Amino acid sequence: MDRSNLYRRFRTLLIANRGEIACRVIRTARAMGLRTVAVYSEADRDAMHVALADEAVLLGPARARDSYLNVERLIEAARKTGAEAVHPGYGFLSENAEFARACLDAGLVFVGPTAGMMTAMGSKSGSKALMEKAGVPLVPGYHGEAQDEATLAKAAEKIGFPVLVKASAGGGGRGMRIVRSAAELGPAIVSAKREAKAAFGDDTMLIEKYVDNPRHIEVQVIGDSHGNLLSLFERECTLQRRHQKVIEEAPSPTLNAAQRETVCAAARKAAGAVNYVGAGTIEFVSDGKDVFFIEMNTRLQVEHPVTELITGIDLVEWQLRVAFGEALPLKQDELRLNGHAIEARVYAENPTKNFMPSVGRISTWRLPKETGGLRIDAGYREGDSVSPYYDAMLAKMIAWAPTRDVAIERLNRGLEDSDVRGIVTNIPFLSALMTHPKVRTNAVDTGFIERELAVLTPAATVPGELELCAAVAAIVNEERQAAQADASSPWQTFGWMPVGRRQRSFAFRVGHGAEQKIALNYGGGPSTLVVGERELAFAITPREGGFDLTLDGVKSLVAAVIDGHELYLRTRNGRFDLHWVDPFGGESEEHVGEDKIAAPLPGTVVAVLAEEGAKLEKGAPILTLEVMKMEQTLRAPFAGVLKAIKCKVGDIVQEGVELAVVEPSGEEE
Repeated sequence: MDRSNLYRRFRTLLIANRGEIACRVIRTARAMGLRTVAVYSEADRDAMHVALADEAVLLGPARARDSYLNVERLIEAARKTGAEAVHPGYGFLSENAEFARACLDAGLVFVGPTAGMMTAMGSKSGSKALMEKAGVPLVPGYHGEAQDEATLAKAAEKIGFPVLVKASAGGGGRGMRIVRSAAELGPAIVSAKREAKAAFGDDTMLIEKYVDNPRHIEVQVIGDSHGNLLSLFERECTLQRRHQKVIEEAPSPTLNAAQRETVCAAARKAAGAVNYVGAGTIEFVSDGKDVFFIEMNTRLQVEHPVTELITGIDLVEWQLRVAFGEALPLKQDELRLNGHAIEARVYAENPTKNFMPSVGRISTWRLPKETGGLRIDAGYREGDSVSPYYDAMLAKMIAWAPTRDVAIERLNRGLEDSDVRGIVTNIPFLSALMTHPKVRTNAVDTGFIERELAVLTPAATVPGELELCAAVAAIVNEERQAAQADASSPWQTFGWMPVGRRQRSFAFRVGHGAEQKIALNYGGGPSTLVVGERELAFAITPREGGFDLTLDGVKSLVAAVIDGHELYLRTRNGRFDLHWVDPFGGESEEHVGEDKIAAPLPGTVVAVLAEEGAKLEKGAPILTLEVMKMEQTLRAPFAGVLKAIKCKVGDIVQEGVELAVVEPSGEEE
């Protein structure tokens, strides 16, 4: 095999990915003077990364295995466009040794480690054996080749519960289960294997001791083909949900200077065991005293921007320079840690409904400007559609400041100033997380979010006087702006009438709650708003992203989005979703009963867990769907009998399709 293709200068780069990371790589590549090629599926024809690239190639249907995971089509796309190199981003094929090997065989530079390095370090089982030999401290566990249930069960018993069952080839929490007793082990292994096979094409499992109250710490490393290997300080990713990172920061607020040097030295030792070339991350878990190696990610990480902000290094640029065959531009003792950076992942998901993914068209996309230490890496824009086929991450918001406290404040302000509508996002949840006192004092572990979920996802707040006035002002402001297209329209003033003073009534509610009423007085003098017994003078001054509302001399910024009779408001008191009650009646709403076992989103049936005729307890699992690369189990809403299963394993079902029928047993009200 011609090894000269491994590292050489190139001019055209194909990005074998989508969304935020594809956009991120394209921007740096273009800044370096490279020509960029995007790839896309039929679901991503109008995606942001397609628009940013110089060229784009259609790979195939929406499902990832028919498009983004199709190696032959990716290689052919490179051939068609004259691309000389491939950047895999993260996810998809980024840690797939066969893909790296296929690129080399096709004469393409793969921007990442070699297939051999991936095989050695990309497998959690293989890397643990390698680290054990190199003397890197490990979490007690089993990472052997035997994968039968009896062997895994015996290993778990020997290690001692609780244990962590995890996919050897996994990442992002997929194929990972916490098991606290022997009775839970069998079903957890089956489910984890199935999810791992679907996500990574490999269902090999390892079992390791679950560290109670753990902290997740990782070290960014990068090596070149000249034998140089650097650690770029550490990150802490302890704030997680279902093993999926939510907030990441650098440096770790948990480690002191001596601990930092120890863990970074261990990371260099781990990567040096395979003479690593490219960017990668060595991940550790800490019990508060000791730090143990858990795995290596042989790719760029989602959270790499926090490292970039504290070092001043563009990691994608360094990846590309390493791929050119250049030496790293700095030595270990030349690296400097500056300030603190923290990142939040913005997802299309509903935190109040167990973080169910949200799909649809983005009708409003308002994120703050990238100034004052704020950075935003986005993969979507207003008008884009979020499909059910891929990961639900929309963007990353990253803040830098000289201190951790100020960085948190900057990030929270950025989140509070963000409005994304048309889909449901986790932005309010992220803001609640950033303002939680235990997050501020770093009194957290990886189970923190689960324990504090009720606090982080509070019930909808009832609007107060300011919000009711803001709702009317938003409607009036929109009507006035619409009327400006007609210069002669009398509706350019508040509710024009030919003579006298008139009143217009409004009613709003939150969800199915009680109506709250407010009146607008207009004509024959200044307009006022009447809330209860109070009559308030008001004024509206439009501005970008909303308007200033002045009530009795106090000015407040209001962000507002109106979609038919649905209103979204953001005031100094928080975020509010209101329904404007139709003043002429005609309210028609479909109430879907919770007894309907239906697909919450488009997905694939991956398991049927109960048989027709079975007696079910409330909460008993009925079937499992794979939605946005994660498994969702649908359960019995009450005790009863499973009368019918209306689907089978492998079926692709659409949102709202009834999948099962449960008949109440009469044992519950």
